Amino acid sequence: MNRRDYLTLMGAAAGAVATTVKPGTVFSQQTRPADNGAPTTSTIEDRERRMKWWHEAKFGMFIHWGLYSTLGRHEWVMENEGIPVSEYEKLAPNFKPVPNAARAWAQLAKRAGMKYMVMTTKHHEGFCNFDTKLTDYCAPKQGPGRDLVREYVDAARAEGLRVGFYYSLMDWHHPDGAKSKTDEGARRRFVDYIHGQVKELVTNYGKLDILWYDVAWPLDAKGWESVEMNTMVRKLQPDVIINNRSKIPEDFDTPEQRIEASQNRPWESCMTLNDSWGYHAADFNWKSPTTVIRNLITCARDGGNYLLNIGPKPDGTIPEESGRILSAVGDWISKNGKTIYESDPCQPRRGNYLSFTRKGNTLYAHVHYWPGETVVVGNLLNKVQSAQYFATGEPVKFQQDDYRIKLTGLPKKAPDLVTTFALELDSEPKQDHEGKRAVKPRESIYKVI
Repeated sequence: MNRRDYLTLMGAAAGAVATTVKPGTVFSQQTRPADNGAPTTSTIEDRERRMKWWHEAKFGMFIHWGLYSTLGRHEWVMENEGIPVSEYEKLAPNFKPVPNAARAWAQLAKRAGMKYMVMTTKHHEGFCNFDTKLTDYCAPKQGPGRDLVREYVDAARAEGLRVGFYYSLMDWHHPDGAKSKTDEGARRRFVDYIHGQVKELVTNYGKLDILWYDVAWPLDAKGWESVEMNTMVRKLQPDVIINNRSKIPEDFDTPEQRIEASQNRPWESCMTLNDSWGYHAADFNWKSPTTVIRNLITCARDGGNYLLNIGPKPDGTIPEESGRILSAVGDWISKNGKTIYESDPCQPRRGNYLSFTRKGNTLYAHVHYWPGETVVVGNLLNKVQSAQYFATGEPVKFQQDDYRIKLTGLPKKAPDLVTTFALELDSEPKQDHEGKRAVKPRESIYKVI
């Protein structure tokens, strides 16, 4: 089982929330249907203020790195292979990353056009990459001999990137982690431990931009005391944004390994570059730069963000393929980034080799499978006033009738990984395949028998 499988199995329980909350808790009116009545710890208006930068950022880097990286067999290796705690924790003294490995992560993130980073401060294995007073199972007191989260924070800030912390509520190492579901004494000790570590994270590293919780097994929101925990976080970090994985909706949704737009809720699709979050030495199923760009376009089109993961090697260095892919993506973004960062939600979405974003009345047609000398956009309801290559501004010839727009005189080979055209329209772009299909003439030279 991996995190995606776990989340699928537990999806029905994900909406479980406290039936009683502290006086003064604010209930958001802007929630998904499944979250109606669920408590959250901020108003919609304050959420909009705090998340303005995040909506503009569009693209972020996720980093999964921990003791599992030293084994190189997936981040769930401890659970999936049934490794006992006493055996697994022997990895900690031998975890010896190079100094300031995070500098290269941050430089790559900036090179790729990413605007923020989210690092695993503690994954499910329980090992803490940060300096904590609550356990000796942490980087400063084990092999690294230093605070790896501090190095990450300093590296991200040096590149002008926003800083996010991932923190797993589930903990396979803590003796009360599993018992807390049925033993109230264990629950009290475990929740105090988790709240204490969250307080350390939001206190000791300066301004924090994102708090990204993960798997809340085995408790519900009431058991975790999530409202109290997040109220504490907001008092210490009034500008922070919080995801939806502490069993209450908070600021944004987190579809995993898929792009799925939430209705009337901010959302961020998190994905791996191959099939693993942590370093996996034998996982070569890498996404191509074109696939990454298409995913980013799709997220931007539907008003969401794209959080794309790297899994550094045991020493903290970046896998070569991750660097190659993200560098190619960065080359594309350096020429076409405005079509992503400055885009509005976009209704046109269908084409055999096209995807779309827009800004106002300008439709950006992104061609990911190059068809040759003619590119066709079908069933727009608008009139095209002009067309050009976005990257160069070079004008493009076009023809338009009631059912299609043909961009003509194009090169036989694709000019770029994904070639983007800017179409100036007479109004906000709209596409209607079914409506056009219903009225399209069907004259034929062949008889219907």
